[in-house]
Amino acid sequence: MFNQAGLSLDQAPPIGVVFRFFFMGAFFGILTGFSLFFYQSAIFDASTTAAISFTHLLTLGVMLNFMFAALFQMLPVIAGIKITSPTRKATLLLLGLAAGVIALLLGFNFPTLTWAFPLAMLLLGISIFSSIFPILFKLLTLKHHTASSKGMSLSLFSLFAVVILAFYLLLSMTGSIEGTYYSEVKTAHYSFGLFGWVALLILSISFQVIEMFYVTPPYPKTISRDFPIMLFVLLLCSTLVGFIFSDIWITTHLLIVILLSTYAAITLKRLTQRKRPLTDATVWFWRLGLSTLLLSLLSSVLQMFTALEIFKPLSYIFFACFALSIVFAMFYKIIPFLTWFHLNSQGYFTAPMMHEVIHPKTTKKHLYIHLATIVTFVLSLFIPFVINLAGILTILSFSWIAYQLIHANKLYNATQKNGEKFDMGNM
Repeated sequence: MFNQAGLSLDQAPPIGVVFRFFFMGAFFGILTGFSLFFYQSAIFDASTTAAISFTHLLTLGVMLNFMFAALFQMLPVIAGIKITSPTRKATLLLLGLAAGVIALLLGFNFPTLTWAFPLAMLLLGISIFSSIFPILFKLLTLKHHTASSKGMSLSLFSLFAVVILAFYLLLSMTGSIEGTYYSEVKTAHYSFGLFGWVALLILSISFQVIEMFYVTPPYPKTISRDFPIMLFVLLLCSTLVGFIFSDIWITTHLLIVILLSTYAAITLKRLTQRKRPLTDATVWFWRLGLSTLLLSLLSSVLQMFTALEIFKPLSYIFFACFALSIVFAMFYKIIPFLTWFHLNSQGYFTAPMMHEVIHPKTTKKHLYIHLATIVTFVLSLFIPFVINLAGILTILSFSWIAYQLIHANKLYNATQKNGEKFDMGNM
């Protein structure tokens, strides 16, 4: 589990900070599921409002909240960084992010609301930048970096690039600027979002947590040290060159496929080399996530070299499944540990054990729900009405997460209210 030598109660953010991020992500996940009843299979056509709205619900509403939850929790463990005023920073980020996503969705779906995009830019810009700049400053001033802390720095720079590029796109859509480079910026925007923020953050965290959670051999130095830098440099150089030679992205995406496929294969291999042979559902979440990453990369390559349109939505579906699978794996490790850790650190010897916070069988049931959700999304490409079942399962999946958070929070509060502490005076 977590290495407590790298984490103390003084360093760790209040438990409510992480809980709120996860809960907000679950809320937007439920909203994403409901949106499928309205957007239907139009979400698979990238040129539609439905696809743009659904994508940003999932990436900004769900993934950004979940990943900030992991970031706030893992920074003290991975980099030894204490976030000052974490509750205030988290609250500002949560409120700004939620309101900004809603304003953005209103802008996409109701073009007559001319105030929606400027409001979204203001809210998202202030909330995201005010959060990542202090973290980046602390990361950049670290005396001793690990592969994970370096990769996290690059992923935050990527998030900064994603937002700046998004502002250009929104200003172009409102007619505030000419938007001469709209197509080039759009390619850079989603490339930095998918590969620079999401994939790079997962890679960086995994270099630490795969070995720590599952007691595996460490990653080869070439992978942990060089891959994050290579990925970031590829994205940055391609963005700059892309304004002159847009076809550069074909080569870039092929190179990214090689990098991420190598990472996925090595991580899957590491999971077979665990020193603790017992397999819990989180291992299968990781395996599912890495397998769908490989399927996404394969689909993207087939999309480049065949005329079959089916591979484009398949690549997006599988990439989303990759990201969510890893997030769920992290969730089921972080929440039980935090509940126990905070109560134990406060001296409660009646603190619930981790399996009492979220039972392994509960995690396994969610794994089945998540797997069924993936299958229904793929089937809906061929049988459109199945998208309604995908919506139901998406709602169920994120409601499952929300319930586990409520249950853990109740256990935490009940222990604080009625639990018994160690009496250090009599020892």
